Amino acid sequence: MTPTRATAVSALLAALLCAGAACAQGFEVAVTVDDLPAHGQLPPGVTRLGIAESTLHTFQQHGVTEAFGFVNAGKLAGADAADEAKVLDAWRAAGHPLGNHTATHLGLSTAPSLAAWQADVEAGEAAVAQRMQGADWRYLRLPFLDGGGERWPAALAYLRARGYRVADVSISFDDWAYTDAYARCVASGDEATISAMKNQYLAAVDAGIARMQAHSQRVYGRVIAQVLLTHLGGWSAVTLPDVLQRLDRAGARYVSLEKAQSDPAYAEPAGGTVIERTARRRGIRLGEAAPVASRIDPDTVCREREHQEPVPSGKK
Repeated sequence: MTPTRATAVSALLAALLCAGAACAQGFEVAVTVDDLPAHGQLPPGVTRLGIAESTLHTFQQHGVTEAFGFVNAGKLAGADAADEAKVLDAWRAAGHPLGNHTATHLGLSTAPSLAAWQADVEAGEAAVAQRMQGADWRYLRLPFLDGGGERWPAALAYLRARGYRVADVSISFDDWAYTDAYARCVASGDEATISAMKNQYLAAVDAGIARMQAHSQRVYGRVIAQVLLTHLGGWSAVTLPDVLQRLDRAGARYVSLEKAQSDPAYAEPAGGTVIERTARRRGIRLGEAAPVASRIDPDTVCREREHQEPVPSGKK
């Protein structure tokens, strides 16, 4: 099946899933961006600051007045620290807030101990606090959206005692999965594969928006305020205009994270995504996403240069 045909099939599946009043409504969306100042492999000819500037320009074009950026402060200690600090400064200069994503992106369930995870949270604070003086920065985005299983009650009590709110997530399009593949394909000049990946990814975005609306209606009887998760990487930057265009077309109204999370759906923070975990708690079966025809596996494409240039592993 050709990429165009696959896109059409995915769009039809999304339309069937999102039939009726569920998709007629507009909805509020808070935009959040993980892994500042650097996510994934850097495409040749692109800088971290360039990715940030492109992302910020897209937000301005689409009326996103607050995009919370979540920082892994440990990245500011490397050889590129000065350049990566400029990313955080540019984010603040554009009027967008910063929050904590832990220093080293340490998952709660995989940390050696709860105390080690808490130390990583605290190690991430200084770089954010110094750029957010006089503003509320005490939001934590859980690395990998990892709620830590049995560790979660103690972790949540710790966060609340430290003044944190959890930056929850309701919708994501797995942009992270394409980041390193995109960098490899740019390096090898494989425009055909890049185009095919975009077709596949944007078809999944269309289906994901429709699925979010339908599932929200089923779980809550309404379309709740949304919190979008994306990342500050090369792939995310080049596809963000198309992603926001699709959200605009679906009726998105961009709001602050605080406004979105004032929705009662976010009253009980945890790992994972809010609609799916609420469905599980209520015993509601949502089903799996429809598979994409002629699927491209981003892990396998554009690897012919690996014997020359080792490729760092992906993030999530």
